[in-house]
Amino acid sequence: MEPILSNSTERLAVLTGAGVSVASGIRPFRGPGGLWNDEDIESWATAGAIARDPVGCWRAHRGLAKGMGQAKPNAAHVALASLEARIGSERLTVITQNIDGLHSRAGSSNVVEIHGSFHSLRCTRCSVSGIAAPPADEDHEEPPHCTRCGAPLRYDVVLFGEMLPERATLRAYAALLGCDVFLVVGTSGVVYPAAGFAAEAKQAGARTISVNLESDGDTGDSGAFDEVILGRAEELLPGLLGDRAPFGIASSARSE
Repeated sequence: MEPILSNSTERLAVLTGAGVSVASGIRPFRGPGGLWNDEDIESWATAGAIARDPVGCWRAHRGLAKGMGQAKPNAAHVALASLEARIGSERLTVITQNIDGLHSRAGSSNVVEIHGSFHSLRCTRCSVSGIAAPPADEDHEEPPHCTRCGAPLRYDVVLFGEMLPERATLRAYAALLGCDVFLVVGTSGVVYPAAGFAAEAKQAGARTISVNLESDGDTGDSGAFDEVILGRAEELLPGLLGDRAPFGIASSARSE
């Protein structure tokens, strides 16, 4: 298989989803084994729930945050960080739907967290944000309070009924519309606007590639991708982003 980047000037944008972090022990939100299969979304995963019960939502989110904070980056995260170290952050942007912070912890610096992160807090009332979340190994049954207005703080993640952060969205679009290669890894492709990123990148002239467990994931049958590679992110990315691809990759090139 040809390298993802064919020359020393091409720019790569990568969209990652829950499939990238499964090998780190983090459950996906959708699909087999998905968190939303077992949980009541309305009770703690919506904007309304935060307004109605900030303490209850804090405790539910805190449990998730502690689990994610104890997880370790896997080979997929490390492969992306290693590529950035080789080619520079100006040529590689990681756009992630994940809220676990594992890309940054692996060493990637140019990361756009379009759904926010469990590593940061913001106020439930005023505009204060960017507050470091409590360490995963500490117990915090009650949410901290804003030093400006006194309201409870919350995790700075995007819940159902909330808009994506404007700054992150603009950075994501700048990356996907300005790249030469757009790689989508480990996402179900059902959440917008990220579900439409590949088609927009392709329309802008990028080569589009999907790495996923199933060919119908990531809108893989919609014609948005020039190439679909089947397999696990942690097994494939080290080869795909390194000097050569590993043996045994199932790949299908799409013709125009």
